Amino acid sequence: MSDNLQLLLVEDDIDLATAIIDYLEIEDIHCDYAANGAVGLNLIQTNQYDVVVLDLNLPKMNGLEVCEKIRAQGIDMPILMLTARDTLEDKLVGFSKGADDYLIKPFAMEELIVRAQVLSRRRSGQIKQLKVADLALDIESKLATRALQQLKLSPTEVKLLECLLRHSPKIVSREKLMRSVWGDEQPDSNSLKVHMFNLRKAVDGNRDADQKLIYTITGRGFVLKPCASITDAT
Repeated sequence: MSDNLQLLLVEDDIDLATAIIDYLEIEDIHCDYAANGAVGLNLIQTNQYDVVVLDLNLPKMNGLEVCEKIRAQGIDMPILMLTARDTLEDKLVGFSKGADDYLIKPFAMEELIVRAQVLSRRRSGQIKQLKVADLALDIESKLATRALQQLKLSPTEVKLLECLLRHSPKIVSREKLMRSVWGDEQPDSNSLKVHMFNLRKAVDGNRDADQKLIYTITGRGFVLKPCASITDAT
């Protein structure tokens, strides 16, 4: 079962990459491909993937550099690192840079699929900060800033902001937002409306339309993204 996985493969070995892509296609898993770290980084920054399968030794930018850069930007896509290095020291370095799991070459395709599926069920725990445009949330301290200015948010508003940041640029339904904050003991719908109003006021305030980040998508929920050209947003 692929669960409609969206996967990015960054691998410079064309023969191996072709074999992986062919196998993923058989398993009905969508796969984008990059042959070097620089292209891979650009794809990660501009697209949403459930898992990134990242080779360690890459031209232009190696896997460790890619990991370090995306974690510094608050991108929490799970990363499965491919490497021929199997020492504990090599793995510890990779984990310190932001990798979530390792797969040692050569490997069985079935194991690649299983590890990717496991990672896809969670966002990476490696990041310390979530960030979209000039809006940032420190995961540990729960402090939010916009243009380096601290935002005054209630604990509930912080939870809403974290949920929107983790799913950006995807739309988050009202039901999903309420579950992320209140779990099964959900309040009346007005509570979400009030907290979202306060969150938008704190994040967007009196900013111009092209600087706003939180939008209501009619009939679908909310989205946090640096884009004012959403036709059905209010």
